[in-house]
Parts: sequence; structure tokens; C-alpha cells
Amino acid sequence: MKFLPRFKGPVPSGLGVQGGKRVMRIACVHQGYELYGSDRSFAESVAALRAAFPAAEIEVVLPREGPIVEILKPHASRIVFEPLWVLRRQAMLRLATVEMARLPAALWRAWRRMRGSELTYINTSIIADYALAARLLPRKALLHIHEIPEGILRKVLVALMRWSRADLIFNSRATRATFGDPPAVDARGRRTHVVYNGVAGPLAALPVTYDGSRPLRVLLLGRVNRIKGQEVLLEAVASLPAALRNRVEVRLVGGAFESVEREQALAELVGRMGLTGHVEVLPFVSDPTDHYRWADIVAVPSRRPESLGRVAIEAMGWG
Repeated sequence: MKFLPRFKGPVPSGLGVQGGKRVMRIACVHQGYELYGSDRSFAESVAALRAAFPAAEIEVVLPREGPIVEILKPHASRIVFEPLWVLRRQAMLRLATVEMARLPAALWRAWRRMRGSELTYINTSIIADYALAARLLPRKALLHIHEIPEGILRKVLVALMRWSRADLIFNSRATRATFGDPPAVDARGRRTHVVYNGVAGPLAALPVTYDGSRPLRVLLLGRVNRIKGQEVLLEAVASLPAALRNRVEVRLVGGAFESVEREQALAELVGRMGLTGHVEVLPFVSDPTDHYRWADIVAVPSRRPESLGRVAIEAMGWG
């Protein structure tokens, strides 16, 4: 955490006093509540902040209750749930129209929390209210960018990044390039870093046990959306000759973000392609260990650029 500030001298804004001692106040803001890649990265960052500043008062801000809460509790002083102004591709039209009325209140909440904190850690570039508020409070925020957006959303997020005066953390060089390769230190003194996500795996890779005497087990683990490519894998399996198709078992594990319809559509696609006996569609699980143990091969057939590819890294860890 070498890019975090150090504190000396008089108590600055954002530092409280308890029992005559200075207490650093840190706000950590996340747009999700599940346990997918960016959610786990956020939880790991909160744990790292707690390790770096064990006496700090760490407030975590989430949009709602969810599975991530349990792994945050050991490290957060408190967890609050508040509406956030989040830029999602499927909601851009609504945000630009009816949701605009919520933006002033969201900006006020963000500015007030940042003003009362010495450090605000903003996870992902799509939390617009906090990124905008960081313009008014330079050098008080870290903006951690995990995504590789495309089209109009990319233009919006790049403009938002440039407007904000937060220091920047990118999770890969590919992500940094997508946002225009900002300099390590710009003219205003804003710092930019590439910090790869730490991905924990088993102590040792599992031995290869597939010998052809049973069906090959193929796992696709990830959110059901336009990026992860579940349909690409289904098309590949459906195109196999029947004799080969009968020697393959597939698990598609994951859920869609607030979209039961998308999950149902995937299950229906399996049936239409005649793969019901070969493919299982299973819900999201917070701990995928059993699925990695089951699999011979993990497929990552992404249809859009991956900023890091956490599942691929985990799969290599499992062997």
C-alpha cells in the first residue's frame, strides 16, 4: 500500500480523536453486493486497509445487503447501505433522464462523507457521484478501476476519470490503456498505479485425473451476461459429433445481475440446443471450490475484453 498517505503533525481534516489519540477515518465505497471478481477485490482491499491502518475507523458503503457483507464484517468498523449513482450500460438512458433528479442528493452525500474522511477508496470507475465529488476534494480519494468499457460508456467513464482529481489504481496494463494510459504523475500531481489483483488459490494444484474413461468435465464460472460467453461454449459443444458430445459434461455456474429473465433465457437455450443431458445450469455460489475440484477444464470464452480474468487465474492455481 505504498501509495497511501502518511500522517504527521497536527490532526488534519478526516482524523478524529479517541482517548487522546488520532484516529484515521477511511471510507470504502463499492457499487456491488455479491461475490464476483470486483466484489472479492473490494473485500480484499478493505482487508488490506485494515492491515495497514489497524486503528482506523473504516466505514464501508454499499447499495444494499448481500453476500459480500459477511466477508467485510471482520475488517469494517461499520457497514452502511445507501443509494449510489452508478453508471451501468443498460441503465444509461434512465440515468440521463429520470434518475438525474437523484444526482444532487447523491453528490451531497458523497462530498460530505469524503470531507469527513482522510481517505476515500472508490471501487470501480462507475460510481459517478463519488468520482465527481473527488473533483472538489483533491488528493482525498483513490479510484480503483477494474473494467474495460466499450462504446459510449467508455467515453463517459474516461471523461469522468479525467474530471475527477482522485489518484488512480488500474488492475492491469490493459485496463490502463483503455483509459488512455494516464501518466504516472500528471500536471496536477495526481498519481496513477497499476496494481494487479491478488488471487488466492489452493496450496497446491490438483493432480490431473482425466484418463478418457469417463466424460470430460468442463466448467464455465462467471456472471451471466453479454461478456462471459456462455453461448459460445454451448455452440461449441452442440457442434460436436454425437459420439464426442456424449463424452462431455458441462457446468455453467453463475447468475445474472438483477435479471431472472437472463438466467431463464440461458436455461432455455440449453434445452433448444438439445444439450439438456450434457449441460447443467447452476446458481452462483460464494465459494466455487467444489466446482474447481470437479472440473477437468475451465473454459473462459469471453466475448469482450477482460480487464484481468480472475477465473482464469484461479483455474490455473487449481491446475
